[in-house]
Amino acid sequence: MELMSEHRCFGGLQRFYRHDSREIGLSMRFSVYLPPQAQQGRVPGLVYLAGLTCTEETFMIKAGAQRYAAEHGLALIAPDTSPRSARVEGEMESWDFGVGAGFYLDATQAPWSTHYRMESYLMHELLDLVCATQPVKADQLGIFGHSMGGHGALTLALRHPGRFKSLSAFAPIAAASECPWGEKAFAGYLGSDLTDWLAHDASALMRKTQAPYPAGILIDQGLSDTFLDNQLLPDRFEAACRDANQPLTLRRHEGYDHGYYFISSFIADHIAHHAQQLMPSNPAFFHSEEPNYRSA
Repeated sequence: MELMSEHRCFGGLQRFYRHDSREIGLSMRFSVYLPPQAQQGRVPGLVYLAGLTCTEETFMIKAGAQRYAAEHGLALIAPDTSPRSARVEGEMESWDFGVGAGFYLDATQAPWSTHYRMESYLMHELLDLVCATQPVKADQLGIFGHSMGGHGALTLALRHPGRFKSLSAFAPIAAASECPWGEKAFAGYLGSDLTDWLAHDASALMRKTQAPYPAGILIDQGLSDTFLDNQLLPDRFEAACRDANQPLTLRRHEGYDHGYYFISSFIADHIAHHAQQLMPSNPAFFHSEEPNYRSA
């Protein structure tokens, strides 16, 4: 594992790494923010999964999350969104499939199945690597993400019960088997069997369980998001949560779109949501001098 760069940030350290991945079979990159509390011992970790076209840098540069992670004493972990340089024919032809669009699943269809193994990479390699080499508590992890990454956060949390203690999302692809982005990705990576698609659809997975996160899931969605009606479908997930008796706070925000201006406006609330569930006995971390911009 190679430390590519390190930067002092809000009293902590922002680090960017590269390593040879066993699961992917290629070199992969990821980023870690360690809050100042990590100098005294291990801290809980919060995994962020980014959306289409993003990298391991996008969230760390654009979201403004380090300020709040430092305040609450949380490490931030952000992987890349797909393998790079797999040399799969067609992987660079479209922005919503292939490079930058791994959908956080293991492809089963050739030629994608050789390297496009993002679920196994995250769940069976990267988290173990981070917790082994960084002062991060393996048994106190939360997960969240945006758009494709919101899909990834919801599905991985539901597919791996108990691995994550807290869950939230920004504008997630909430019913991937029913939208064009998901249909394209699932057909290419998984084939034509709808059963395989539903195994990676957040709303379908929620319908098969009962209140997996009793302390609640938080989702924020902008109402001026151009992808809302045809790609994201949060109403499907809301209905599935209702059927599963899963507490859900789905906040709809007038005027906000799909980008990082939206994410940065509400990132403080998401960090606080995870801190409260990951460290419920430590109220000292729950002070914020910054206002949270809430809307119904």
